[in-house]
Parts: sequence; structure tokens; C-alpha cells
Amino acid sequence: MGKMEITTLCYIERDGQYLMLHRTGKKQDGNQGKWIGIGGHVEAGESPEDCLLREVREETGLILTDWRFRGLVTFVSDQWLQEYMCLYTAKGFDGGRQPGDAPFSCREGELAWMDRELVRKQKIWDGDRIFLRLLEENHPFFSLKLEYRGDRLDRAVLDGRELELFGLCGPEGSPTGHVADRETVHAWGLMHPTAHVWVVRRKDGAKGWELLLQKRSARKDSFPGCLDTSSAGHIRAGEEALPSALRELAEELGIQAEPEELEEIGIFDSGEIRETFRGKPFHDREISRVYVYSKPVRAEELKLQKEEVDAVEWVPYETCLSWVKAKDPRICTNLESLELLGNYFKKRNED
Repeated sequence: MGKMEITTLCYIERDGQYLMLHRTGKKQDGNQGKWIGIGGHVEAGESPEDCLLREVREETGLILTDWRFRGLVTFVSDQWLQEYMCLYTAKGFDGGRQPGDAPFSCREGELAWMDRELVRKQKIWDGDRIFLRLLEENHPFFSLKLEYRGDRLDRAVLDGRELELFGLCGPEGSPTGHVADRETVHAWGLMHPTAHVWVVRRKDGAKGWELLLQKRSARKDSFPGCLDTSSAGHIRAGEEALPSALRELAEELGIQAEPEELEEIGIFDSGEIRETFRGKPFHDREISRVYVYSKPVRAEELKLQKEEVDAVEWVPYETCLSWVKAKDPRICTNLESLELLGNYFKKRNED
């Protein structure tokens, strides 16, 4: 077995805040510039709890009186030794110097109490977002494996289950270089790119148009059973929009399209979407690139992905638009996407 390290990390809690450490104290530090919890390496003869108590005392002056072992995080890297990190939270502490609201220093950098929601916006490791979410959700004891290539999170496995990673983006859809898993993206409302495809046809040879709507599976974790865009999906980490659109079209509807058969018609910001499904909060923020597929399609011959789609139906564009404007609960597609489609139809009718 190769060499490995054992470390601890603790998030000390107070009134909805964590005590965070901005790692700026060492020149040779893999965490340089990042915000993390309190922790360090287990020394010879120590248990993880011994290390936890010592590191907290040395870095903050606090003596922990109430702590909880929350999970084991395995780090695999192409640059660093494999690491097993024992993850803790702590709510009880006394003695030593009591940190106030103002930042204060330790040998590793600057310490500050920070609202948990503000922690999400700091410079943190992408994998940290996953276990911070699990801590917030009071997830049972977990084993999380994080694989890095350089500073980039390449793979995440929670309790033996592979997590789907999405690339994050800015307001214009440009990639930030960061990734997050599906659950964290939708729990925290992290901005991410998606690709939407409208399957369309002329209505009875006239100028009117019909849209192929999919009925989302009743098992979906968001908007179950609702009518939606013909095909849509998240853009995976490292993937471009067009290949993502083609993949989703094939997986969800069985349509094997060529790249030149998808016509891009625009991009839109979904805005803040906050809902609750099956008792779980859902916070979504998408930047969506929209495509049109107008080749002949026979709905009855489509091969639907049962995990995603229960059924499909053709609906006149005007009807679909009226449902969305009236906020009809039967449909969950976006008004901005339909308006882009309306502009496309107008142009086609004028040709």
C-alpha cells in the first residue's frame, strides 16, 4: 500500500456561523488562499480526536466541549498523497481566547466567524461544497471520495454512489472553471448551464406551429408529471452545449440527430426558481442555450427514457404560450425560451 496521510477538519458552529480559516500564513501550502475549517495532520500516537482537540486549541485557543464525527472524506490527487480526512462539527467550546466577531490571526492565517451562506461564496475547494451541504442537511455519517486533477474536482463518490458533476458558469453562460454535484447545485442555487431542444413541426401545412412537449416522469426530483421542453438537460463538467443537447435528445426521446440538424436560437437566464418537492427545497438558477430540431418526427415511434419521460404530445405553440403566461401548473417550461421560439417561427414564416 502506498503512503497516505490522516487529517482532521472541524467546522465550529455558533448562531448559524462557522469559524473559518483563511489560509494565508504559509508560503508552501496546498490550501493557500482558500477558506477552510480548523484542522491538521494526525501526529504519531494520536487518535483523530486527539488531533482534533489539539489543532483547535493551537489554531484558535478554544477548548472543545461538544463535537460530532460527521464523515470520512478520501482525497485522491495526481499531485498529493492520498488523504483520509475525519470531518467534525463542534457546537460547544470554552477556555482560551474567545474569538469575537472581528477577524483575528493564528499561525495559519486569518480566522473569522462567517454566516454559512456566505461561506459558499468564498474561495473554497469544489469538493468542500459537497460535504458542507451534507453537514447543513444533517446527513447521516457518510463516506465521500473526492478525486482531483490539479485543483479541479474530477470525480466524487458518496457512500459508493457516483455523483453527477456539472460545470458552473457566469451570468453570460461562460464557464467559471468550477464544478459542483447535482444535489448541491439545486440546494444552493448555483448558476449552471443547460441545453434545451425544441422539437417542432408546421401545423397542417399552415403557418402555425406545434411543439412536442414531454411529460416529465412522476419519479423526477423536480416538477414531476409536468409538461416541459421537448428535451433538456444539464451540461456535464467538461462538456459543450451542442454535444449535451444531442446527447439529451437521444437519451430522452431516442432521436439520433446530427449536429447540423440543431439550430441554435438563443440563450436565456431562468432567474431564481425556488420550489419544494417531496418536502425538500429546490433552488435552481440556469443559463440555458436553446436549439430547434425541425426534422419530421412521429411521436408514436419515439423511444422514451422511462426514468425521465412518461409521455409526449404535440401542442400548438399559441396554446403552450398561453399556459405558461397563465402560470398553469400543468407546465413548467420557461417563458423566455418560448419567446425565443416565437421569434424563430416569425422568421421562418417570413422566409
